[in-house]
Amino acid sequence: MLKVLRLSLLLKILTLVCLCGLLLAYLTPFVHPNTLKILPFFGLAYPVLLTFTLFALLFWIFANKRMVILIVLVLLIGGKLHFRMFTLGSNETDLPSKEKILHVMSYNVRLFDLYNNDIEQRNKNKDSIFSYIASQDPDIVCFQEFYHQDRPTIFSTRDSLVKLLDTKDFHERYAHKLRGRQNFGVVIMSKYRMIARGDVMFNTQGEQDFNYCIFVDIIKNQDTFRIYNVHLQSIKLQEDDYSEFSDNAVKREPKSMFRKIIDKLRIAYPKRADQARRVMEHVRTSPYPTIVCGDFNDTPMSYTYHQFSKLLIDSFRNTSMGIGSTYVGKVPAGRIDYIFHTNDLRSSDFVIQQTPYSDHRAISCKIFK
Repeated sequence: MLKVLRLSLLLKILTLVCLCGLLLAYLTPFVHPNTLKILPFFGLAYPVLLTFTLFALLFWIFANKRMVILIVLVLLIGGKLHFRMFTLGSNETDLPSKEKILHVMSYNVRLFDLYNNDIEQRNKNKDSIFSYIASQDPDIVCFQEFYHQDRPTIFSTRDSLVKLLDTKDFHERYAHKLRGRQNFGVVIMSKYRMIARGDVMFNTQGEQDFNYCIFVDIIKNQDTFRIYNVHLQSIKLQEDDYSEFSDNAVKREPKSMFRKIIDKLRIAYPKRADQARRVMEHVRTSPYPTIVCGDFNDTPMSYTYHQFSKLLIDSFRNTSMGIGSTYVGKVPAGRIDYIFHTNDLRSSDFVIQQTPYSDHRAISCKIFK
């Protein structure tokens, strides 16, 4: 009997701790990361906290009705925030003709696997990325972590894609390395003429930060659209940061792998928040129907995401059902790539790539007036 009471007390304490964590997660979208630096981690942990809460609810239904009432109350406080992660959208059934639809894709290609020591596998992954993009045949492609080497090169990317997609125009921004004639950055490719190009400058841009936002204005038929390609602050995890996962890892660093990741996240969260606000300031000046897409490096339960969702429509939530996951790297992050659009546009047929060839899955959807 004593063991049962102790177990019940332990489960009650764990449930209360989890509910407190869930309440803090609800605050994450509304509080700048610099205000309370630990808060973004509760937003990141939201799926785990919610899952445990639901299991606890099932347990306490048979054991303690007061705990059930408390859990339900906390879940209700979350309200619509829960539907940022778990969507119940549906596709448009009344689609216009193909000529009036803009097929938009966003893809973080991780430099086309440039640093893979297996040359054969590297080229295979690059070709697979090319094949997937060609099979989807988008009108607009926004690339993040794009790699381009100036001619001559045996690792052709930009020029090959321009030819493959029959691209009429493109806009790019790179960090250029003279040694090796290498370029790292973001690109927008379009099958339609670009009438304007520009950059959104980040105040938090450091010398080693290769995160950018660019935009273009395009004309399709008689309609003009503004497209933003966003790559917000990365946490810059390297292979060494994962070394302690390995059974034969040599522990030479004073900080653990966990502490390294926490430290990098704490640096990245405020930078992303300020970059998101800067992008949205620019979006508000757009004179045209606008699409904002890219790698935001943050989950829907974040301050960064909230800056965009206040004004724009998340096309995944608008057209899909379920959770959705776009990041397939070693740190679980879920959905961090997005395609947003203004209220004067509609969206349908959101697609998340099934077989990833990068640490991100490509995303695409059809957008129209």
